[in-house]
Amino acid sequence: MVNFTIEQIRAVMDQRSCIRNMSVIAHVDHGKSTLTDSLVARGGIIAENKAGDVKYTETRDDEKIRGISIKSTSISLYYEFDVDGAKIPHLINLIDSPGHVDFSSEVTAALRLTDGALVVVDCIEGVCVQTETVLRQAMQERVTPVLFINKMDRMILELRLDPEEMYQKLTQSIEKVNSILGGYTFDDLPDGYVMDPIKGNVGFGSGKECWGFSLATFARMYSKKFGIDVKKMMQKLWGENYFDAESRKWTTSSVSERGTPLKRTFVGYVLEPLVRVALAAFEGSPEQLNTILTSIGVTLKGEERELKGKHLLKAVLSKWINAADGILEMVINHLPSPSVAQKHRVSHLYEGPLDDECGIAIRECDPEGPLMIYVAKMIPTTDFSRFFAFGRVFSGTVSSGQKVRIMGPNYHPGKREDLFEKSVQRTVLMMGRYLEYIPDVPAGNVVGLVGVDQYLLKQGTISTHPDAHTIRSMKYSVSPVVRVAVEPKVPADLPKLIHGLKLLSKSD
Repeated sequence: MVNFTIEQIRAVMDQRSCIRNMSVIAHVDHGKSTLTDSLVARGGIIAENKAGDVKYTETRDDEKIRGISIKSTSISLYYEFDVDGAKIPHLINLIDSPGHVDFSSEVTAALRLTDGALVVVDCIEGVCVQTETVLRQAMQERVTPVLFINKMDRMILELRLDPEEMYQKLTQSIEKVNSILGGYTFDDLPDGYVMDPIKGNVGFGSGKECWGFSLATFARMYSKKFGIDVKKMMQKLWGENYFDAESRKWTTSSVSERGTPLKRTFVGYVLEPLVRVALAAFEGSPEQLNTILTSIGVTLKGEERELKGKHLLKAVLSKWINAADGILEMVINHLPSPSVAQKHRVSHLYEGPLDDECGIAIRECDPEGPLMIYVAKMIPTTDFSRFFAFGRVFSGTVSSGQKVRIMGPNYHPGKREDLFEKSVQRTVLMMGRYLEYIPDVPAGNVVGLVGVDQYLLKQGTISTHPDAHTIRSMKYSVSPVVRVAVEPKVPADLPKLIHGLKLLSKSD
């Protein structure tokens, strides 16, 4: 059952340091929607044993038939995360975006509304063309990335790679991502973004089997054994680090003092135990599995003991190193909150003077300031008659019935062109396959608006300030390559055709 109420979500919305707005981006078929299931399951929306198979964020029938995401889907999730021994409520506004190049405009919209991105890379295929494209889009929008290397179960069960070979392939993927990110530097971040497992912003695992980890996961397991602080242990678990068991010393040499070859610590203390557990669950004897389960502290319930093959593997590994735990730790510790992110994003977003009332309110993410919302896309209702305007509240607080100024992309301050003054009928929270009505939404959160769709085509700015400038329109990474002329068979149906094309343009 769902682990939270809308009242709890609304309470966290006021704690801007506890909010994370993130999108999930990757090449097509690298496992974004499957991985997202782990987070949805941790929120109690779907059952833990169904995660990885449901693909909760694929809401349309054609997405289920094709097996790929076509539209980006937003869902707000509430978690209580352990911070220094205390359970602190956090709100994750997650947008799962498509990976196919034909739907890259959906990725652009998702990145505009979020401050961080979970970049998913298939460990077998590595960094592909669309991975590079979405990474560049993220950098242009000043979105902070974290990396998750997915489908590691295939390395273990299908390819049967040696742990050292697995390490080399993982390293190649991380280096390729860093080579792309290395081309972007910023005034407030001269070194740019670097993906480094030692920092904790890289995760590994399998979205399909619902297991995953970062170096911090294993560092906590070994820190007591070696009597080393967790952060120092993380440094020892990656790169050219080896442990000489004979002399009980850490070394950067792959050969011991006696000339014996040593295994690097990531191989010996992370990958080899992982492979042993996985193979014992997948094809080992019950006695062998019971011994391993006792050593890792995992207990299977009655029904789970009857499982075989991959189902048993999923049950064991998701209890030992759950993917949701590793991802949440990365997201909360390494992606910025709205109040932090908007300080460096405001210069890219706001077209007016950065020292005017609206510019300052956006920088400070001020819920008491003038309302500034950027609408990035239109989401059709179930009967396709109207649209929800989906956007991000950058400052102020939007509420049902509030009178606002709706400014389209062609609006210029001081003129009346593309400007409408109307009331917001309802404010809603997009929850994947359904939506929840909410009385108001403060700065730093995403929101769906009812009643403004007829005044905006796809994107625009909504404000309450009479002198507000617009928020910069998005630049799409692809342009149309095919033009098609259409006409109705019956000329009298031309108004219907025009109306249908307008709806198509709005929703696309």
